[in-house]
This record gives sequence, structure tokens and C-alpha cells, in this order.
Amino acid sequence: MKVQVDLNADMGESFGPWKMGNDAALLDLVTSANIACGWHAGDADIMAQTMAMAVKKGVNIGAHPGFSDLQGFGRRRMYLSPEELANLVTYQLGAAQAMAKAQGGKVHHLKLHGALSNMTCENQMMAEACYTAALRIQPDITIMALVATEQQKAVEKLGCHWVGEIFADRAYNDDATLVDRKLPGAVIHDATLAANRIKTMIKSQAIITESGKKIAGKIDTVCLHGDGPTAVQMAQTLRNSLTEAGIFVRPF
Repeated sequence: MKVQVDLNADMGESFGPWKMGNDAALLDLVTSANIACGWHAGDADIMAQTMAMAVKKGVNIGAHPGFSDLQGFGRRRMYLSPEELANLVTYQLGAAQAMAKAQGGKVHHLKLHGALSNMTCENQMMAEACYTAALRIQPDITIMALVATEQQKAVEKLGCHWVGEIFADRAYNDDATLVDRKLPGAVIHDATLAANRIKTMIKSQAIITESGKKIAGKIDTVCLHGDGPTAVQMAQTLRNSLTEAGIFVRPF
């Protein structure tokens, strides 16, 4: 049986003259790009530039909404009502749709960012509020849901198009949530280590936690963060390793 997986990265996170990550290089390696919508990172010019590159290189464009928290890069928790969550997603997805159309492309998928993602992994009602808002304005959008979390329960309940996602560069707790970034080992910087663990997860179709526990799940796409200094090396090593193992890297 042919095994294939999508490789995605978060990007478009620069702001004005301040540069974060090497999006141009990453877009040569990934098949899907989750592009910041200006609330946790990015701005209109960065969105346009990143989406134009993605269109040129044939990479799927995704909206990557987060909390309104530029200073904290969207990694600080905020407590919003379902209506506020819906409006947050609607606003940012709408901006992404318009910008993608202006660059000759379209929004293919949606993936929540940072603390918003972490909180919806723990709270199905929050996830449903976010995803319902997106589906209301783009019913055919594909949702990236973190495997074996409340996000997955939400998309299964909604019956929408979705793909199961895991992280190449993050460690997992035994409940399938991510280890807090404040803790040692939460972020994996060793590209070879990341590649080897991802090969094992894909072949076994299971998340492997820090304790060694296996959590079965549908793995369709693998994410790496585009803001780290080793992001391009990580993407190149991961792609090469998957290909050598007979795992095809293809857009979902």
C-alpha cells in the first residue's frame, strides 16, 4: 500500500521590516503553507508576498488564525465567548480569502495557531465555535485537526473535510496534547531525531508520546514551525528521510 503524507509549515510571520523565518526556502520543501492573518503575526504586505510565492510554487494556501496578540506571538491564552471566537476566525479567514484571490490563488485549508490551537485541543466546544465559523463562509474548506484531541472530535461531529495533523518538532503528552514550551524537551531542534520519530509515527499511524505511549490516529499531514533557526534544515531532512523510507510527500 502506497503511504503518503502532506508536509506543512506555519509561515508569513514577519512584520514590516522585521523578518521571521525563511519562507521562500520553506516553500520549496513543503506542500502546504499555513499563513498568518495579521493578528498573532504577519501583516497585509507579508500575507500578499507569502501567498504570491505559494501560488507560484504550487503550495496549498491555508489560513492560520490566532489570538489578537502580536506581542505574545499568539502563544498567550485568552478567554473569549463562542461569538468572539467565531468573529475572530471569520475576520481572519475573510482576509486570507481576499488576499489569496488577489494573488491568483485560494484558501485551501484552515489551521488554528498557538494558544488558540492548544485551548481547542482541550475544549471541543471552543473548537466547534471556530470551525463552524469557517465552514459558514467556506463550506468546502479543509480543517487541519490535531490527531486524537478535542479538535478531532469537533471535526468528526461537524462532518466536514478534515485531515489529521501531527508535529515534527514538538513533544507530546500522554493525552495527545503538546508538552508546554516552558518545559525542557518540548521543542525538538535535532532534525535527524525529528525525522526518525515522524517516520515511526506515520508507519504505525500513531502518536508516540514522551513516555513512549502510542496513541492511534489518522495521520495525513506533518507540521514543522517556520520561525525557528533550524526550520529549513528540519524540512529538508524530514522530506529526504520520508522519501528514502518510501513515504511520498504529497499535498492532501
